[in-house]
Amino acid sequence: QKTLGFLGVLEGCVEMLFIDASARGHGVGTTLLNYAVHELGATKLDVNEQNTQAVGFYLHYGFVQTGRSDLDAAGKPYPTLHLHLPKHI
Repeated sequence: QKTLGFLGVLEGCVEMLFIDASARGHGVGTTLLNYAVHELGATKLDVNEQNTQAVGFYLHYGFVQTGRSDLDAAGKPYPTLHLHLPKHI
């Protein structure tokens, strides 16, 4: 068996969502994100601005950008977008 993806949520924030490259485009990410939102109450996340595939995925899902930081959570120079999911989703 092969792990196709995994998810981590803490206090309403998606901390990690990783999908194996071979599983992308097959609904695995959407299934995990649906679980995070509807079962775990996730409404926010941060994503590396340079990860355009992930940014597009979250925006398509319905997240909206609420802010931007020049540094990531570890203080490294990786611009980070702060996203929030409106309640009507």
